[in-house]
Amino acid sequence: MKLSKRSIYIILVIILTIAVDQVSKVLVRTHIEARTEINPGERISLIGDAFIMMNVENTGAFLGMGSDLSPTLRIILLLLLPIVVLGFVLRHIFKDKNLDNLSLFAFSSIIGGGLANVYDRIIYGSVTDFLFIDLGGVFRTGIFNMADLSVTTGMIILVFTSFKKKKSSEA
Repeated sequence: MKLSKRSIYIILVIILTIAVDQVSKVLVRTHIEARTEINPGERISLIGDAFIMMNVENTGAFLGMGSDLSPTLRIILLLLLPIVVLGFVLRHIFKDKNLDNLSLFAFSSIIGGGLANVYDRIIYGSVTDFLFIDLGGVFRTGIFNMADLSVTTGMIILVFTSFKKKKSSEA
């Protein structure tokens, strides 16, 4: 079976997204002392107090949500459901030939980021988060990783492209 340029593009974005995320997490796990209940861990300032790196193992989902769920619910909501949803999204982008390259990039980034975090949950039982931004109370994030950044970026791109499409169809 010969893959089209479009299919290669989708697969490449997914693989690169996973690779960047996994390499960054390996570096963090190797070089930054993890935060535990009794140890605050290492905090590395990248740009003053505005951009900080640390090593936090997150057993929940985004911002730790779901970390207090029972093990069975965690498997269903944080492993099985994301795998099913990501599978449907992947099927959709391979089938819908009307998607533009920016939308393909966005969906592929979401899939890659989602798969990278699911992989961590399966292999490590948690997801390594390590980036934190605090712009003096004006803008503040939770602790996140490159996979989260890929998913968020993909979602933002999809929102903008949907507004752009809606505006052009109204004109």
